[in-house]
Amino acid sequence: MLRTDSVTMRFGGLTAVNDLNIEIQKNEIVGLIGPNGAGKTTAFNTITGVYRPTEGCVYFKGKAMTGAKPHAITEAGIARTFQNIRLFKDMNVLENILVACHLRMGTGLFANILHLPGYLRKEKESRDFAMSLLESVGLADLAAESAVSLPYGKQRRLEIVRALATRPSLLLLDEPAAGMNPQESLELMDFISQIRDQYDLTILLIEHHMQVVMGVCSRMYVLDYGVTIAHGNPQEIQNDPKVIEAYLGVD
Repeated sequence: MLRTDSVTMRFGGLTAVNDLNIEIQKNEIVGLIGPNGAGKTTAFNTITGVYRPTEGCVYFKGKAMTGAKPHAITEAGIARTFQNIRLFKDMNVLENILVACHLRMGTGLFANILHLPGYLRKEKESRDFAMSLLESVGLADLAAESAVSLPYGKQRRLEIVRALATRPSLLLLDEPAAGMNPQESLELMDFISQIRDQYDLTILLIEHHMQVVMGVCSRMYVLDYGVTIAHGNPQEIQNDPKVIEAYLGVD
């Protein structure tokens, strides 16, 4: 589903990501972890087209995506959330989802302006799909509420649902448990597994909450100063001396 081939990202003299090689198979949930400043979000940004890698290539379903614009990468089937919630503040919950639905409407400019029958049909389909997404995650009764008035945990969930509205096959989650209380974090674990199964997704997630990432991921890659220092299942990662040193240091 996703492969990075020796991806390197430099900013002047700083190497934020160095020789990143990851592979993710269909329907896996894979974690990308590491201390603060390890290069995790930079890796996400190279995969989603925010940055063009200095070296290396990103492949999605066997197709090279390096250099593609973010909107083209989204159209290809990769969606993401952000470390800091980025909901549309002046829109309600339903409207936030509808914005993402428009990616797949396929109607032309004139049809949109003139509200031709094809546009009206697609608009209704998008609205119905958006409501079905909200119902599936328990947010349908909040459809008319301002997105930013929701409790923090539900804002996080809404941002994930908005990404789902682009109908991705690969979903990248950047610290989805950030700011959540312990109960919300446990619910998030179930939610991530639920949407993987329900929407036939492959998921790559960055997370500092170890209970979440160890509980939901089958494999993990560990970055430290932009370099991959470990790769394996949760038990292997927990017992890896390099990972322990990266997080806790040594005497």
